[in-house]
Amino acid sequence: MYNQWYSRARISAAAALLSIILAACGGAPQAAQPTAAQPTAPSTEQPTIKPNDTSSQPTVAPEPKPTEQPAPTAEPQGIFEPGTPIRTRNTQYGVVSHLYYTDRNRVLTLTNIAGFTWTRQQIQWKDLEGPEPGNYAWGDLDGIVNDTATNNVKLLISIVKSPTFYNPTNGLPSDPKSMGDFVEAMMKRYGDKITAVEIWNEQNLAVENGGRVTADDAGHYVDILVECYNRIKAISPNTIVLAGAPSSTAFEREDVALPDEKYYRAMYSYKDGLIKSHFDAQAVHPGGAANSPGTLFPDNPNTIADCPPELGTCWTDNATHYFRHMENVRRFMVEEGVGDHQMWVTEFGWATKNNTPGYEFGNFVSTEQQSTYIVDAMKMAHDKYKDENGKPWVGVMFLWNMNFAVLWGGEGNPDHEQAAFGILNPDWSPRPSFLAIQSYLASIKK
Repeated sequence: MYNQWYSRARISAAAALLSIILAACGGAPQAAQPTAAQPTAPSTEQPTIKPNDTSSQPTVAPEPKPTEQPAPTAEPQGIFEPGTPIRTRNTQYGVVSHLYYTDRNRVLTLTNIAGFTWTRQQIQWKDLEGPEPGNYAWGDLDGIVNDTATNNVKLLISIVKSPTFYNPTNGLPSDPKSMGDFVEAMMKRYGDKITAVEIWNEQNLAVENGGRVTADDAGHYVDILVECYNRIKAISPNTIVLAGAPSSTAFEREDVALPDEKYYRAMYSYKDGLIKSHFDAQAVHPGGAANSPGTLFPDNPNTIADCPPELGTCWTDNATHYFRHMENVRRFMVEEGVGDHQMWVTEFGWATKNNTPGYEFGNFVSTEQQSTYIVDAMKMAHDKYKDENGKPWVGVMFLWNMNFAVLWGGEGNPDHEQAAFGILNPDWSPRPSFLAIQSYLASIKK
């Protein structure tokens, strides 16, 4: 759904600059007039930041503080129900953060202050293995894993970008065993300090798959998922394994994307449902655009009154542009026989005003609306997304994002779309959404 920040783990302390690589999570560039179902164009900027250098950040900056709220306490034990597949007893909440080479403890402290109990960090496999197969260099990931554990925050690791010796375009590896070897090495190193692992990201996009994508690629993905599931569970049975989230899109062209519905159904039907016993939960990336979380095309569509002609209908004319599209995904799962598995929303959110082409929908969302939309979506999952037995079918929701505005502000572009999705300002001060989330999470913990 959204472009992500990444950092090189293999780098010396004397390096002059660290390139923060942007993975193309949004698919191929789209035409000036967006079609209803076409994925949002990715950003291609590559900001830089010095390893362990916070000089671009204020030395004294305002920090969000609890408002009439007790200090965060450890989450009670037993949040997971016994049995297979693993399920949370209640919907949990987390946030996507960038923890590489930044003031990591500050980010994690703010995570606790907001009330989140999970964080999601995406890693590039190609930066952790090489120059030869089997040569691993973990770098700053050691600090990320240890610091999240120290701060009592559960960690979801999302893995993307295979080394070029496994795929020349860094897409999914051709041999599932190669990724199995990598996750095995990672789990041997970190064990239960990694609470959950998401196997790939938006693999129905050609750019994430290796350049082209068809329904047959969904079967290849399942083979990779099965290999990784078996390797992880052999070492750390309690670690949760997520099937990667397809991008929310109805656009179909081999060099761009496969519709998410076709991809989900192809995954679930491959080899007579092989996947069903080889994942704990399904990761999902519902859209949002400028549509409030209560709306959904076609029965209750949103309208953008001041949408300019060059933007067509401003991302309102297809269900995949709406948060509630996750209800459709839930229907796919039930119809394909995997409804006993929970859905984990590993990215959701709303952008505000920004300067990035392809993300103009954010220009129709104020910071106050962003705040309302985020909390309304969290409430919807908590109160309504339950099965016939009253049990939640949304396990964990990860908001996109915590601290990307700080990083983009340090690069001189505080209006980048990644910053616009954030709940902090470039000076670390809270946006209205941070404070609203803090209040809501405090209320449900009571």
